[in-house]
Amino acid sequence: MSLTFTRRRAAAAVLAAALLVPLTACGNDGSEKDTGSAKATKSATGTPKADLTVLAASSLTDVFKTAGAAYEKKNPGTKITFSFAGSQELVAQVKQGAPADALVTADTKSMDGVKADTGTPTVIAKNRLVIATVEGNPHKVDALKDLADTKLKVVLAAPEVPAGKYSKKILDAQNITVKPVSQEPNVRAVLSKVELGEADAGLVYRTDAETAPDKVDAVEIPDAQNAVAAYPAATLKQSKNAEAAAAFVAWLSTPEAQKILQDAGFQKP
Repeated sequence: MSLTFTRRRAAAAVLAAALLVPLTACGNDGSEKDTGSAKATKSATGTPKADLTVLAASSLTDVFKTAGAAYEKKNPGTKITFSFAGSQELVAQVKQGAPADALVTADTKSMDGVKADTGTPTVIAKNRLVIATVEGNPHKVDALKDLADTKLKVVLAAPEVPAGKYSKKILDAQNITVKPVSQEPNVRAVLSKVELGEADAGLVYRTDAETAPDKVDAVEIPDAQNAVAAYPAATLKQSKNAEAAAAFVAWLSTPEAQKILQDAGFQKP
């Protein structure tokens, strides 16, 4: 082998090694790689793309499915998965470290219970209770006092559930004693019992009754006898998508999201 050929081959090896250095750095150095991917994970609106998990009160089931679809359409590349349950269950999940990015409860007390795990909450909507009865209201339930009839099968949310707390509050204020046939883990379960005819009546949010207009009747409760439910939303400190989670929580207060909520029967925050 000639000396000239050997020198050329050595020079080529040095050049190849030099070219590999930046490539290796980009592939193995977390900061370089993350910087590049961050630019690639921005949507057209400037919102970070991410797969978000949002823990939400069961009474938000229908409206949040609509809201989530609207948000994903506005921010291509972002996917939102909702986990619906009673607020007390959601709080327990947060305390246990369940992987999630944001939390929306049906009362401020539940949110306050995990304030060490969340960002600053913002109330995004309000709600009120109604009496849901079997379609046609065959038992002629007209007011809260009618729920005290022992011949009536009444179902309520459990005392630890926000809807259960609100129910107890308004019944106690009117000195009405109700002996429920069951106490459910979330307000949607109360609605289901009435829908299926397993109960004659139950206290649910107005928005819940509006999701089943062909299966239940809603008897309004006067404001003076009612309770206002507030829905706070906050990011979770354990989120691995903090910026994207904050963007979604902030969006819930925008005119677009507020219209979706109010069209579903929720009140302005």
